Amino acid sequence: MTEMHRYRSHTCAALRTGDVGNNVRLSGWVHRVRDHGGLLFIDLRDHYGLTQLVVDPDSSAFGLAETVRSEWVIRVDGEVKARTPETVNAKQPTGTVEVFIRDLEVLGEAKELPLPVFGEPDYPEEIRLRYRFLDLRRETLHANIVKRTKVISSMRRRMGDIGFAEYSTPILTASSPEGARDFLVPSRIHPGKFFALPQAPQQYKQLLMVAGFDRYFQIAPCFRDEDPRADRLPGEFYQLDLEMSFVTQEEIWETMEPVITAVFEEFGDGKPVTKGWPRIPYQDAVRKYGSDKPDLRNPIVMQQVTEHFRGSGFGVFANQIASDDKVEVWAIPAKGGGSRAFCDRMNAWAQGQGQPGLGYIFFKDGAGSGPVAKNIGEERTAALRDQLGLADGDAVFFVLGRPEKMYRFAGEARVKVGLDLNLTQLDRYEFCWIVDFPFYEWSEEEKRVDFAHNPFSMPQGGIEALNTQDPLTIKAYQYDAVCNGFEIASGSIRNQLPETMVRAFEITGKSRDEVIAQFGGMYRAFQFGAPPHGGAAFGIDRVVMLLCGAQNLREITLFPMNQQAEDLLMGAPSPAAPKQLRELSIRVIADK
Repeated sequence: MTEMHRYRSHTCAALRTGDVGNNVRLSGWVHRVRDHGGLLFIDLRDHYGLTQLVVDPDSSAFGLAETVRSEWVIRVDGEVKARTPETVNAKQPTGTVEVFIRDLEVLGEAKELPLPVFGEPDYPEEIRLRYRFLDLRRETLHANIVKRTKVISSMRRRMGDIGFAEYSTPILTASSPEGARDFLVPSRIHPGKFFALPQAPQQYKQLLMVAGFDRYFQIAPCFRDEDPRADRLPGEFYQLDLEMSFVTQEEIWETMEPVITAVFEEFGDGKPVTKGWPRIPYQDAVRKYGSDKPDLRNPIVMQQVTEHFRGSGFGVFANQIASDDKVEVWAIPAKGGGSRAFCDRMNAWAQGQGQPGLGYIFFKDGAGSGPVAKNIGEERTAALRDQLGLADGDAVFFVLGRPEKMYRFAGEARVKVGLDLNLTQLDRYEFCWIVDFPFYEWSEEEKRVDFAHNPFSMPQGGIEALNTQDPLTIKAYQYDAVCNGFEIASGSIRNQLPETMVRAFEITGKSRDEVIAQFGGMYRAFQFGAPPHGGAAFGIDRVVMLLCGAQNLREITLFPMNQQAEDLLMGAPSPAAPKQLRELSIRVIADK
């Protein structure tokens, strides 16, 4: 007879009816203890699942079993028995059996718990993060983290299957003006000089293309010294980073769409996933959905209806249209929203958003109702209804202003109408590509033209566009992937021609010398035969959050920081010892 393993013959998820009568050994955590008048039931948990243990006063282990508490680690030996039909738990894989304890050993006692593992009630975040090792024992969080590892593993496999190879790029690198603040690492050997942690492997992956590696990908850690937000972790995050040579943007979309679609089909619990992602130009997305990351589960499409109000009796709109030719009126059709109560509620919501209100018309008995309808008259009201395809029981809301100033508010109103009227189909994954982003935007703060997105993109029209077009009209070969209202990827065809690169930066006020100083590696590389190339980066944290149905990135991350960008478990950041600072030639200036 082979000797039994020191700690377990099976995991806590392994036993089935076929094991009845066998002697087994299990180890794990005490999930909960239930005393049923003389019989003690213990749910034993490990990474794999739960098994119900039973001990009665006849067992020599009963006395010790009575002392056991939640989250103690124990080993038990016992016999597998079938549960009686009325006690079978169909929800659990091990729900047809239980183990009668013959022998019990305590492997690790637990002090009184600062937060409960069983039942997972809401608990203050500070305690959850300080005791993250306990928090991670909770079923939902544990399952989310396991799903995350499987998603990443699936991505790796799928990228390998289509000819990509994973290359690791440096973590200690040079500071780069990517957009966010860098985390700096002081150099001991070069006093007064600093490495930076990469905000993204952007320059390295482009250099790999120049070096001839054709199809690169990496599950890449990225570091940005940003203020925390619910949909962005402070400090670090991971992306599925990729780059390809000799490709058009269409080929990048055609390559990545099946990979991401398949990951969502594999892990999305059977929810429908978009087949053939629509490509929506940035300008169309803003005008139809009021967002460059539209939630397409919401069927509402906004329309421009300015002409119906020009010279009308609705003075508030007519006067502004007459005095400013850039002002437009956008309509948000609301199928099923045709009651004064709903319209008033939306109007009150708009005022809560700091807006003067939200004009509306609702339709009943074949006519339009409300102050707007009265002021513009029956004919214009009917024309509006026809243009928007509305009927009795429907409503329409109006937003007025210059599009660039009001599109965000219009988009928020569209989202709210979709949710409040249950028009938005929540149980699906709707993808699209947003394409043709503007290359530049006007920076109000700095009173100059700045890059709207990624400075390394190729402008549509190349150097000729840079030399002859109004910069704010130039589009880029740049695109985002969007799912359910979240941007999950960003990418572009890169600008690999040194003169075009310099000219693109000159328009933002940088001199040739500054460009060469800041991007010397790239500039030098492009002098020696750079292939046309492009790529993208998919946010892994965001993808996993969508697949887990989590509302917060901390629900899918092992050891996240809190909202103040502190690691409460490890106590980071912390002061450095004087000896460390001396070695680095650094003096800390006390905060005023």
